[in-house]
Amino acid sequence: MPPIHRLLAAAVAVIWGVNFLAIHLSLAAFPPFLLVALRFALIAVPTLLLVPRPQVQLRWLIGYGLGFGVVQFVFLYWGMAAGMPTGLASLVLQSSAPLTLILGALLLGERPAARQWIGIALAVAGMVVVGWSRAQAAALVPFLLVLAGALGWAFGNLASRQAKPPNPLHLTLWMSVVVPVPMLALSLIFEGPAQIAAAFAGSFSVAALPAWGGLAYTCLVGTVVGSGLWTWLLARHPAGVVAPFSMLVPVAGILTAALVLGERPSWLELAGGVIVVTGVLVGAGRRRPTVEVAPVVVREAEPV
Repeated sequence: MPPIHRLLAAAVAVIWGVNFLAIHLSLAAFPPFLLVALRFALIAVPTLLLVPRPQVQLRWLIGYGLGFGVVQFVFLYWGMAAGMPTGLASLVLQSSAPLTLILGALLLGERPAARQWIGIALAVAGMVVVGWSRAQAAALVPFLLVLAGALGWAFGNLASRQAKPPNPLHLTLWMSVVVPVPMLALSLIFEGPAQIAAAFAGSFSVAALPAWGGLAYTCLVGTVVGSGLWTWLLARHPAGVVAPFSMLVPVAGILTAALVLGERPSWLELAGGVIVVTGVLVGAGRRRPTVEVAPVVVREAEPV
């Protein structure tokens, strides 16, 4: 991967890490379920007008939208609204990687290699350490909510894998079309019309500008720019080369939360985080391909 592409991959990780701060700011003005509905409605409208529908089976598109879009963000936003620290949320969400491997083995009959099982074991051990630390701090429920969000992301990964989209970015954008209606229904049921009306009434004030800024960042920078660059890189390099850069997301998330919000994770949480990241990296490692000796074929040089 050329240096400029490595910089772009690292930039995407930073964009996604800062995304958790943007969510934190938006939650100050909007209840979590309504905020998810707004986030994806703002993406869904231009997608319906400008982006061709991906050539995938409808069930996988809906499955991806429900897993990645609804379940993940319901529990992520709910967990953060319930008190999960912003930086720590960016770390716990990375457990989606080992959860994807486990679900793939259980539901799709995939057979992870021994190295991947070792990575899963390390990641689970790290999550146990973080969960234990949260339990000692009387904040276990928000941790479990974000962990449930990671499980939703894992289910979304399986649906995306089964869809096999020719253009992954189109699938990512069209996934947003699935989300607003069920999220608005959840908001009406659990948050209620009165809270929704109060949120909109309070949002038209100077104090709510950071919340709107966070929402704009999440939609435009986090989704369009971040996902667009990531898809562009995956189209040009093997997934095993690009994917490890996602491990920089919790680093950026924790540093951003520390600098802006003054969050200070405990040493036990940091230790658990290191174990989780190590496990994901071990599980993401690729087997060394077998080298076959092929006959040498002499070709004419192609024009540059």
